[in-house]
Amino acid sequence: MSDLRIALAQINVTVGDLSGNVQKILAYLERAREARAELVLFPELAVTGYPPEDLLLKPSFIAANRAAVEEIAAATQGLTAVVGFADADEDVYNAAAVLHDGALAGVYHKQYLPTYGVFDEDRTFRAGRAAPVFVLGDVVVGVSICEDIWYPEGPPQVQARSGAYLLVNISSSPYYAGKGMARERMLATRAADNVAIVAFCNLVGGQDELIFDGGSVIFDERGELVTRGAQFEEDFIVADVDVGGVFRQRLHDPRRRKEPAASVTRIVLSPIMRLSSQPGEPGPHIVEPLSYLEEIYRALVLGTQDYVHKNGFRHVTIALSGGVDSSLVACIAADALGPENVTGVAMPSRYSAEFSQTDAARVAKNLGIHFLVIPIERVFQAYLDTLAEPFAGREPDVAEENLQARIRGNLLMALCTGSHPARLRGRGCQPG
Repeated sequence: MSDLRIALAQINVTVGDLSGNVQKILAYLERAREARAELVLFPELAVTGYPPEDLLLKPSFIAANRAAVEEIAAATQGLTAVVGFADADEDVYNAAAVLHDGALAGVYHKQYLPTYGVFDEDRTFRAGRAAPVFVLGDVVVGVSICEDIWYPEGPPQVQARSGAYLLVNISSSPYYAGKGMARERMLATRAADNVAIVAFCNLVGGQDELIFDGGSVIFDERGELVTRGAQFEEDFIVADVDVGGVFRQRLHDPRRRKEPAASVTRIVLSPIMRLSSQPGEPGPHIVEPLSYLEEIYRALVLGTQDYVHKNGFRHVTIALSGGVDSSLVACIAADALGPENVTGVAMPSRYSAEFSQTDAARVAKNLGIHFLVIPIERVFQAYLDTLAEPFAGREPDVAEENLQARIRGNLLMALCTGSHPARLRGRGCQPG
């Protein structure tokens, strides 16, 4: 068995944007071809975006997503690609299309549908039942989707027992602090326990309240790291894996001789000229993981950037008090959108200390963002005058204090929908 060159296309797609997602996938297929990759992986539901949710209740959307797969398949001449999409038969499935040399060669349906935390896949998908393997030359490949590989006795184990040397998993694994390293430990364990190479391609980007951190990886049959992609940004990782090493390692592992062989469907792919020893082989592509705090900050920046852009906005307006909270929000926004697309607004009242306004101005200057000062004292007094009779005989308390927050909120909304300079420049505006 010779080496196999694998590419992991860790891309950022948008839910519902079939045309945009397809164009990005086609561009990365060309990159894989230029890199002389033989197998290229794309994330879970890369065609539809993740999570597609109620879009899957529209038959026209499902049909359009399937047509998109056919378009992508036609662009895989000389390549094998695994691409996530929504398949439909008697029901709808979270699926992986195996595209080979210009055609759809087979489909895998996700079996373990998560329904905990942020997931609700049982509502929109039916669970698959089969775990086929694909024979690519002299390499047997098992394909699974996200949650399938988190279970020790899930589909990848069945595929390994049926002879798969390479277990590929396409995923849209949402981020939370520290998850990346826990996920890597799990994947390394799956590789070592199944004595198989594990290639994991994860989605990157923000979608509403979800953030996907990328961090795509490959582990060898000993559970040792071969390659790791970047976190919180698109990446294209190419690696040569030693498939023959899996066979050699299995000869020394007596555990497999005690396990019952699994019987699964074997889909043989037509031969494509394999790459022999070649110049320009990819070197190690191992991005070091971020520190704990940097990881969280990068997640916040990416989530803000994609929430604003994917909802059609370009500019944000932030209430700046000069305190830590609003200063951090302004910093995140400036890094996510560029300082030219951020406006800070100080709205002092009778309760505002002088240093609050000066600190807010310094924050805006240091970040290079636009800055406005709009005092709210007259508006606040008008509210107090209006409420004088029903509030008579009572000491001021949180009712009066909360009026200020509501006034500031109204002003921010007005700036984002009225004649604010950002609006006049034809940019959408989002209050913060």
